[in-house]
Amino acid sequence: MRSRLLRLCVVGVICLVGTQARAEPEIVIAIRYLQAQGTSHSHLYLYREDGKLLRQLTKDNSGQDADPIFTSDGETIVFARGRSDNTREFWSIDRRGTGLKKLDAAPDWYAQTKSSPYFTNIEPEEQTSPTPTASPEESASLGATPAPSYKAPDDSFELVLREDPTDENDQINGEGHGKRYLLRDLKTGTETEFGKLPGFIGVFKLLHDKLDKDRHFLFDGSLRLAFFGLHLNSTDGDTCFALYLNQPRLVRLSPNWATPIPLPGESAFLTLAENRYIPIPESSKTVTCSYMERWDDKLDKIRYAREKSAAICYGASMYRPGRTPPIIIVRKNVD
Repeated sequence: MRSRLLRLCVVGVICLVGTQARAEPEIVIAIRYLQAQGTSHSHLYLYREDGKLLRQLTKDNSGQDADPIFTSDGETIVFARGRSDNTREFWSIDRRGTGLKKLDAAPDWYAQTKSSPYFTNIEPEEQTSPTPTASPEESASLGATPAPSYKAPDDSFELVLREDPTDENDQINGEGHGKRYLLRDLKTGTETEFGKLPGFIGVFKLLHDKLDKDRHFLFDGSLRLAFFGLHLNSTDGDTCFALYLNQPRLVRLSPNWATPIPLPGESAFLTLAENRYIPIPESSKTVTCSYMERWDDKLDKIRYAREKSAAICYGASMYRPGRTPPIIIVRKNVD
């Protein structure tokens, strides 16, 4: 009897440990590690949210694995595999790296799934200019045109995007633009020009949620952020800054562009970051790379990739048990 009870206790502990381990969010990413010789291939890699690599899921070198998406229970991953003859197949594999199976076609739910909401500087088709969430203030503008202003969702801060029509920097999307933008603390009445914020290089357009043009702030948990885009030059393209409101400063999210992707219910967010001119190991060649990264409420970053690698992200999906929505999706070509 005692031996039987002991076996039951051991089984119970094992089950409990398994359940607790699964409570940790996981992210599957299709990553193509570029190599100096031969053809490089994209495979699926499963990470814990804290950045620990759990396992490589696929190893087939006959095509490029892309757009992995967790099923609703978080146990299976469906993905596409592009062949060299331009055909596209659909496969599934479980999160343990077993049960690889070719599917007759993409499941309906998979084909209909789009990327999760993200912040962008591209205006909706029906909108030709930014729409402020609050009435413009005549007194805030240095020029004749009233400056747009945007209030934080909890009315704690206000952004006033004022410009000086006599300043050349304020007439172009480039470094130095936005130095007269105001950060107004509505609780203390303090006003700070962006040009005096730590990390200021320049800011241009305030980003908004792709699905909600009136959402310009990311307030979730302890996160207090707004995002700005800026054009650098023809070589480096555009970049993206996070305005950190907890202790006001500007943080550049990538040497080049970065797309912020909210994680609702968490004090964190993801970015799909572009890095140009990354050297391929053991080669003199450079390439434009892309990486999935996670930022916490202190704007500390985790990169889901090997250190010092030249890599391209071909899509990702995060499974978050107990959170809403439970699955975050990043398609290869952000839609």
